[in-house]
Amino acid sequence: MSDKKIAHPRTVTGISTAIKPSYATYARSLYNQVHLKDSGLTYPVFEKALTGFYNLKEAGRLSQHALLSIADFDQKSSKKRLYVLDLAKKKIILNTWVAHGQRSGDDETVTFSNKNDSYSSSIGFYVTGEEYVGAHGRSLRLDGMDAGYNDNARMRSIVIHGAPYVSKGTIEALGRLGRSQGCPAVSPELSNQLISAMGEGSVLFINKSAEKYASRYLDEEHAALAVLPALNNSADQGQIHMD
Repeated sequence: MSDKKIAHPRTVTGISTAIKPSYATYARSLYNQVHLKDSGLTYPVFEKALTGFYNLKEAGRLSQHALLSIADFDQKSSKKRLYVLDLAKKKIILNTWVAHGQRSGDDETVTFSNKNDSYSSSIGFYVTGEEYVGAHGRSLRLDGMDAGYNDNARMRSIVIHGAPYVSKGTIEALGRLGRSQGCPAVSPELSNQLISAMGEGSVLFINKSAEKYASRYLDEEHAALAVLPALNNSADQGQIHMD
């Protein structure tokens, strides 16, 4: 697939006015059913992540049982800002702390980079790759999907791993979590659970709303076509077949 805007053969001219409100209704309903507001995740952040998830799914990037994880860097590191969601079961699998890069800020993220040796976090969509055992034990590779934002993740060895500085004790001592070299590190007690749950072919979205960010995976109309087959009847007197 090219780096241009996603095109899809099921898209029909003139139905976007029906698709977008329906997709917004679907996304809002899912947000409410999973009780994400109670966990501190705002709807706009969830909607962005959800849209990317379905676009990546339609692009054939994900596994059959892919999870959606959101690292919401609008929140400080002292908050449980990592959300691991099973959309099929409409439930939160895990809500916990996640570290950001050393040069991205102290308790709050302020700087991001896609460059090697920047020791900074990178925003955008990632798809989980293969497992390996490295310096931090069991780890899960990440492939950045957004050119210019995080597509150097492999080269930078940006992975999910456990780290002892991700703990309540560190927050009590420093007023924030410890920081990584750019990896979304989690507590060692939860890393095995997280890696097993996500496996290969799941989505991680690292969000910072204040950052200038654009992604071809934020096409709401395309995402809507992926999840709302009932819209077959929304144009030309309702005969849009999506096999």
